[in-house]
Amino acid sequence: MRIKFKFRWIPFFAATLVALLGIVLGQWQTRRGDEKQAIENRIALRESAPALVLGPVAVPLDAIEYAKVTVRGSFNADWPLFLDNRPQNGQAGFYVLMPLQIDGSTQHVLVERGWVARNLADRAALPALITPTGVIEIEGLVKRDVGHVMQLGTAPALSPGAILQNVTPTDIAAASHLAFLPYVLEQHSALADGLVRDWPRPSLGIDKHRGYAFQWYGLALTALLFFLVTGWRRGST
Repeated sequence: MRIKFKFRWIPFFAATLVALLGIVLGQWQTRRGDEKQAIENRIALRESAPALVLGPVAVPLDAIEYAKVTVRGSFNADWPLFLDNRPQNGQAGFYVLMPLQIDGSTQHVLVERGWVARNLADRAALPALITPTGVIEIEGLVKRDVGHVMQLGTAPALSPGAILQNVTPTDIAAASHLAFLPYVLEQHSALADGLVRDWPRPSLGIDKHRGYAFQWYGLALTALLFFLVTGWRRGST
């Protein structure tokens, strides 16, 4: 029996297309894993350092992102905001956001105070919040933003008590006419407010991205091998 390879254009293009798709998606997942690893390295470096004192003067984000900080100020309970689609252990709920006016200034920092369960019987109902009064000191982690989820429907007007899916300090500054630092403080210090502060680590998912990358590269290799193997079989006589 004589075996030869028979080249065919349609299987070649199909295999090449699948292989290119696998390579592109594999590279994307690899980059995402590398980005998360860089975040983890930065967190590990900065969480071992003493907490910085956050003041009213904005420090460049690159110098302070993922750093532990303490800040003294008072919560502006007139401007609570609720981030929707933030489940906790499979339970629907909100992340509670609130401006903190930095002591001795008119500058504010947007604080992610914690998580609270949602009223499933009335999805428009807002949870009652326990907010400390007066000047307090809290400790937390500086982040670029509050994270982003897919926007479902039209975003409501930004107003006190709004239920939102995405928001930035710039958005709140424009709506409230308050001055804000250009980053967010994820609160870690405990307060007797009933909120849950079991925050997902910003670097979460490194292994997941690398696993997906391996799968996509495997798909690319499988497509090329399938083309070669089936080509030899077709050429047999």
